[in-house]
Amino acid sequence: MTAFAGLKVVDCSQGLVGPMAAMLLADFGAEVLKVEPPEGDRAAAKPGYQMWNRNKRRLTLSLDEPTGRERLEQLLAAADVAILDFSPRRMAALDLLDVAQRHPRLVRLWTPPFGTTGEPSELEAHHGALIALTGAAFRQSSYAEQPVYLIAPVLHYAQAAMAAGAAGAALLERSRSGLGQAVTVSGLNAVALVGGASGTFLPPGRKPLGASPSYRLYECGDGQFLFLATLFSYFFQRAVAAMGLTGLAPVGDVFPEEVSEAMEARFLQKSRAEWLEILREADVPCGPVGRREDWLASDLIANNDMRVVMQDAERGPIEMPGVPIKLKTTAGSVSHLVEEADDAAVEAFLAATPAPAASGRAAAAGGPLAGIKVLDLGTVIAGAYCNAILANLGAEVVKVESAEGDPWRDRGVGFTAYNRGKRGLVVDLKQPAGREVFLDLARQSDVVLDNYRLGVRDRLGIGHEAVRAVNPRLISGSITTYGSRGEETRRPGFDPLLQARSGLMAAQGGDDDEPVFHIIAVNDFASASMAAFGVIAALNARERTGEGQVLETSLTNQSAMFQSGELTTWPGAPPAPKGSRDCLGIAALDRFYACADDWILVACASAGEAIALAGTLGHPEWASAFDMMAEPRDGALAEQIEAVLRARPAVEVLAALRGAGVRAVLAQLAEQTLTDRWLAANNFLDQVHDTPHGPVTNRPYATFSRSPCGYNRPDPGLGEHTFEVLADYGIDPDRIASLADEGVVMCLS
Repeated sequence: MTAFAGLKVVDCSQGLVGPMAAMLLADFGAEVLKVEPPEGDRAAAKPGYQMWNRNKRRLTLSLDEPTGRERLEQLLAAADVAILDFSPRRMAALDLLDVAQRHPRLVRLWTPPFGTTGEPSELEAHHGALIALTGAAFRQSSYAEQPVYLIAPVLHYAQAAMAAGAAGAALLERSRSGLGQAVTVSGLNAVALVGGASGTFLPPGRKPLGASPSYRLYECGDGQFLFLATLFSYFFQRAVAAMGLTGLAPVGDVFPEEVSEAMEARFLQKSRAEWLEILREADVPCGPVGRREDWLASDLIANNDMRVVMQDAERGPIEMPGVPIKLKTTAGSVSHLVEEADDAAVEAFLAATPAPAASGRAAAAGGPLAGIKVLDLGTVIAGAYCNAILANLGAEVVKVESAEGDPWRDRGVGFTAYNRGKRGLVVDLKQPAGREVFLDLARQSDVVLDNYRLGVRDRLGIGHEAVRAVNPRLISGSITTYGSRGEETRRPGFDPLLQARSGLMAAQGGDDDEPVFHIIAVNDFASASMAAFGVIAALNARERTGEGQVLETSLTNQSAMFQSGELTTWPGAPPAPKGSRDCLGIAALDRFYACADDWILVACASAGEAIALAGTLGHPEWASAFDMMAEPRDGALAEQIEAVLRARPAVEVLAALRGAGVRAVLAQLAEQTLTDRWLAANNFLDQVHDTPHGPVTNRPYATFSRSPCGYNRPDPGLGEHTFEVLADYGIDPDRIASLADEGVVMCLS
């Protein structure tokens, strides 16, 4: 049995986001019928189409025809989940906004590319436009103070992962209430998910190699790059000792410039291979910068079962990433590429589907995960944030820490971002009595999730087997850096090491320029959101089996999943785009341009738009002088467009281009987003308020029509709720007092 076996999904989406969300459900057993228009999915020519539509059957319907709409309505009546990504206007025209009301058992998942109201919400999905409108393009470090075009559509991947998790959460709630609901996860929700909590914004510029000498890219003596990920001071001291540079240290919280200079000079004295051997021998987190082209063939990917090869009659062997979440008893799988749905398959899909049997439990008030109890052993970002996402969806999360606390606590708003919505408990798990307290809590919990180094939980006596021995219904999960097999599993690791090894950094920098450290902690956010989906999938499986299970995932897995479209390939497949120093785009008509006052993104989707752009800018001759859609980002056409735009104000250019039907948007600075009316109308910066760490935002990562959610409490102080939590879990007051006297539990906030 798989987690979503027996569920029927109608996938009416195109491109990346909706199809990938549907793929995740299909990987875990859902029957997915992909509905495409007669002209096909707009991404059908891209390699990622083969990845995001695996395990599905495809049906062609024209929703502009009455017969097509009638057929779709029949499919929706039989489905458990409908995935839609139409613009608000198109949703209304197709009468799909209230489809969940017409079919009360249906979970309607809407993934609009931008928002749900206003002019930009009508745009077709485009990652560059999303990062432009929301300030994310200026968040990435650059040598010049300019927006940066992200080569990997990481926000689209985040939206897909969150959408799959939200659909699963609604299905779990339906198992209790018997009712579906309308669920929305927009591109703006994805920006909120990846953007953290801060209402304070860093200026553009900074250093693409990394701003701190302890956490940055270095060039070695052979011209190869490595990433040094000594996030904490003890790792940094090990590194400088191993390098023969003892005495280097920050002054307060700031490293003097001479520290970077000394380390840069030292790294140039040996080859990368030599430095990696020296640093790894000292247990220093570090890793080489690799190429995308090599990643799926690597030992790390093999050890995590993350490479799948499917045979296609036309293309030959298609190589793609595998299933990113490992559920021990209801494992996912890849069984086939997208197939045509014959009449028999459609009729079987339309066969009468019984209403889901409610469990007999009343639906809990709050978000769709209300009533789910989570013990959070997460630290820093990936594990802690996974549990915060579950809290955002309504789960009751208890953050379990030692007296030293999560090492991320000194990061201010950074800690807030990944720990809101939780209560705090301090317990000494190294003491036998502390272990017994934890197991008592586990007996009453639904989920335990950590991101410790492999083996730590077992040494503490609270590993997967130990917690499931006291509670067989428990979901026991772990997020690691490198997985649970192979020689690297016990090495320390952080997000940028997988950015480096997976080829993400090299792809952003391009073939002829240095690699780029992504400010967005891509693999941490990816692992948090994908692990949350995995937990929700396991909870859905438990509704039918009555049993919990073990869940594993890793930053390695997500380094492939969040580049899945770029890594999917076959002999002769089109290559994925690559960036450059301070990358402005991927083509002359898909890139950022500076106007007289602001930057804009021009993103023409067709030759017709290209001709309209040429005429609007007063140069109709461009259409005959260039193959405009094929012109490179830094070629002659780009130079001429740049020269024209630099003399004109952005608001004038945007009005003219939009009036001509050309897709173009303002690339906003982060502070400009605070006064943007469209973003405000879509609640992009909802509930900005001050905390001791600075201003934070408090947005849900998905909206639910019947189960509204969001963070209902701030991040906890160290052990702030220790005694409250123990009492709520039924621990006897005398025992609590004794444990406190012995220093087993404590409140230190």
